[in-house]
Amino acid sequence: MRAAVYYGNHKLEIEGMPEPTPGAGQVKVKVDRNGICGTDLHEYYDGPIFISPSDPHPLTGRAAPVIIGHEFSGVVTEVGAGVTSVHEGDNVTIEPIYRCGECRPCRAGHYNLCTSIGFHGLMADGGMAEYTVVPQNQVHQLPDTVSLELGALVEPMSVAYHAATLAELNDQSRALIFGAGPIGIGLWFALKGMGLSEVDVVEPSATRRASIEALGARTLDPTSQDVAALVAEQTSGDGVDAAFDAAGVQPAVETALNCVGERRPLISVAIYDKPLATPLINLVLRERRIQGTICYTADDYRAVIALMAKGHYDTTGWVESIPLSNVIENGYEELRAGRRMKLLVDPSA
Repeated sequence: MRAAVYYGNHKLEIEGMPEPTPGAGQVKVKVDRNGICGTDLHEYYDGPIFISPSDPHPLTGRAAPVIIGHEFSGVVTEVGAGVTSVHEGDNVTIEPIYRCGECRPCRAGHYNLCTSIGFHGLMADGGMAEYTVVPQNQVHQLPDTVSLELGALVEPMSVAYHAATLAELNDQSRALIFGAGPIGIGLWFALKGMGLSEVDVVEPSATRRASIEALGARTLDPTSQDVAALVAEQTSGDGVDAAFDAAGVQPAVETALNCVGERRPLISVAIYDKPLATPLINLVLRERRIQGTICYTADDYRAVIALMAKGHYDTTGWVESIPLSNVIENGYEELRAGRRMKLLVDPSA
């Protein structure tokens, strides 16, 4: 089978690899689509970061080289001994977390914070291949009303959904999203799915504003509008109930902290390439807080899949598919240059 194998910085090769066979408790999946994640880009251009070049991961025993890809869907083609939750022919999406089950976060049900966390496609051969084998506890069955294209988006949409739950909002809340990339779009879908009607998206790129506006979102342009002043005017000085940073840049964080109300959070969903100078006085004087978020759990996956089954998510205008054969030129380079929003790789092409 063909697969995208990561060897290290600027070295990702499309190679022929042996087709995997499932062992006990494992499921073999014929991959339909695999999304390119920002983490994949960081590994290729700036890494290795999460993929160790030499030290085997404690849960998977793997180090580089490894088949990349952790956002994917496909069809079950074979199951190992003891697997009863899915069957051959099932359409599935994969929750790629490996967890120890023994550390304090795992025992509390917060396995997304496992002290030994690993990911399929980073610490084990992943989904940017024609076939992959995963543990059965990573497999979520897709209902007939959810396409395999949407199934490949469940992972990043669950990142956003999990972040949205941490803000403790209700249908009367008002929220602000900074950044209209894939996670920002996912946050908008999540918040709307939770019943919020007052959600604004702050995005300096006209192209990205147009993409999310086409889905029905309201946007603000920070290059021509004083976002903090506008929010203060619209909320009579109270501020929003939560702000979400999916941009990962200093101006977004500064503005967000000026927009949230007292005792309300800024939820950080971004990866920061460099340290930020955070004006902590904005937290102290209004008892605001910054809340980190990472990954998801099965509850988030189930919630996203349920919303997808109701037709809540729309891929129009921001999701495209490309062949595996030229994933660097037509995938990584296009995303890094900002010419594409979200790309799904077809391993069969």
